[in-house]
Amino acid sequence: MKAVELIRTRIPYSEFAFAELVLWRLPKPIEGSLHRFKYRLVYVVLGECVLRYDNEAGKGDHRHVAGKEAAYAFTTPEQLIADFQNDIARWNHENRNP
Repeated sequence: MKAVELIRTRIPYSEFAFAELVLWRLPKPIEGSLHRFKYRLVYVVLGECVLRYDNEAGKGDHRHVAGKEAAYAFTTPEQLIADFQNDIARWNHENRNP
């Protein structure tokens, strides 16, 4: 089985912000992950990546928020996207101008 691209999309949130989601199903897990998915989800505001979920080889599942990296407990692609969208909503709420 070859790697299969499941999602590659860019979602505009505003004139200044967008999300980009890339998700692949792999024939076997990459080093550091127990599942057969490879992903990169980013949220960019004013040209700066403010939120990123990924599982680069050797590092396993993790996310970057506010310049800090933390482990992420991957369960399903659907939950991954839901968690990412929830973090986008939280980031937008916490960083809005009064």
